[in-house]
Amino acid sequence: MTFRFLTILALTAPTFAVPLPASADDGAGPYLATRAARYDSDYAAAAKYALRALKSDPDNLVLLDSAVGALLATGEVMQAVPIAQRMDEADMRSQVAQMVLLGDAVARGDFDFVLRQIEAEEAVGPLADGLIGAWATMGTGDMAAALKKFDAIAAEPGLRSLAVYHKALALASVGDFESADKIYSGETDGPMQTTRRSVIAWAEVLSQLERNEDAIKVLDDTFGSDSDPQVADLRARLEAGERLDLGRIETPRQGISEVFLSLGMALLQDTGADYVLLYTRLAEFLDPEDVDAQIMTGELLTQLGRYTLATEAFQQVPRSSPAYYTAELGRAEALRSADDLEGAIAIVAELRKSHPDVALVHASAGDLYRQNEQYAEAVGAYDEAVKLYQAQGDEPWFVIYARAISHERQDQWPEAEADFRRALELNPGEPMVLNYLGYSLVEHRMKLDEALDMIERAVEAEPNSGAIVDSLGWAQFRLGRYQEAVVNLERAAELYAVDPVVNDHLGDAMWAVGRRTEARFQWRRALSLVDTETPAPDVDPDRIRRKLEVGLDKVLQEEGAEPLKVSDNEG
Repeated sequence: MTFRFLTILALTAPTFAVPLPASADDGAGPYLATRAARYDSDYAAAAKYALRALKSDPDNLVLLDSAVGALLATGEVMQAVPIAQRMDEADMRSQVAQMVLLGDAVARGDFDFVLRQIEAEEAVGPLADGLIGAWATMGTGDMAAALKKFDAIAAEPGLRSLAVYHKALALASVGDFESADKIYSGETDGPMQTTRRSVIAWAEVLSQLERNEDAIKVLDDTFGSDSDPQVADLRARLEAGERLDLGRIETPRQGISEVFLSLGMALLQDTGADYVLLYTRLAEFLDPEDVDAQIMTGELLTQLGRYTLATEAFQQVPRSSPAYYTAELGRAEALRSADDLEGAIAIVAELRKSHPDVALVHASAGDLYRQNEQYAEAVGAYDEAVKLYQAQGDEPWFVIYARAISHERQDQWPEAEADFRRALELNPGEPMVLNYLGYSLVEHRMKLDEALDMIERAVEAEPNSGAIVDSLGWAQFRLGRYQEAVVNLERAAELYAVDPVVNDHLGDAMWAVGRRTEARFQWRRALSLVDTETPAPDVDPDRIRRKLEVGLDKVLQEEGAEPLKVSDNEG
């Protein structure tokens, strides 16, 4: 069993039989609770139950590994160290325990221990060990040997960009800004992949070289008119003639923290969030002031459904940090995901006061208001966002589209249609906009031929979207093309089986073609799918009940609507 596989088992449910604790009466409950908590990624509970179960079965490898992994995942690294040491002394091999021991050694400045662990292949793994070893060698005072190690890593396929980035950081940390600049610029060891962190590090190096104008150009060329407060703050300080500090990486400990964060970002593309979380937690432990690590930890925990831990991670970012608004938006998202919309709205409402010049803050507030069906407030927030984006020479189509939805929900159709059409100008052929505008035109019984064309284009782009196929069928129904409508609405019901609107539409179309028994079945199904607490705005349970009583024709007559009429194009 590989180290990594064992670690992942420690954070999820094992797929093999493991003996219950020796004293089942004392330990079986906590043991089983540990497994359940691991399965749910409930790290706090997993740690608590694993520690309790270990009292009855102190040598159980899975329990030991679970405790270490869960404690690391919750950020309790120092509590995990004694357990990891016990595993090491008993020759129980586990990657997560080795990561904890390595992190502890780095924090204590014991770089000789780190190098011995790497030499014995008992550290993190081949991908991380080379970079960690280079920084650890630098920690022992041998800069020349450390640079050789960075160069050796750079020679390996696929690792050059990452290795030369860390080499530049190492050079800058000892004051060799000229050599670091040559790497960042690509004059030597390049070209290097451009990342947000590398660009900021380069700007800091240029400022140390008293080249603030060059640093401003680097920021502008990379970020353009980005209103990000951190970039704006750096740029303002450079324009004021301030000499920037290095900011982040000044010691080997911080360098190794950067290794964990860099690899975590890279691994996220192909590896589960629970595994990457181990890397970001170690990055936080080694550099408690690295807000990027704190924010990434919060995002991972939100993705894993651990919303309380996520909010705690986001709250570590101090109010004085330029990244504070990013962390607060992350905290709002965690609360929204936990169904606390009011709490999320309260956060963004405060952010709109403290960060009134950040367009993303207003756009995010608009999204939350819209989700909470506070459409007037959503329009106001989107208006502020659009003004700020336009001042930057930008106009994101999605913000315009979201504002259009908020107008439409308030029956402000002229404003809604204008925004929908503007969103299409900004992003021609976007299926979401084509579908929403087309469907809305159908509901307003306006420009039906144009609406049908829009929806058909949306279906062509997204043929497996139940919502879009439903729009096509409903447009055909409105045009009196009932046979075609039934075909597409049956397809929509297959794709979107639990949506009451789709089933209601299908019932109407079946009624129109004389399939009355099937129509009533679909209406009953639509009623069964209606959420009585928060019903969908496009479905009326009372109207469905009336259709079941007297039929669609009678309901249309009672409403003063036009009767069902087959189109000349039907069939």
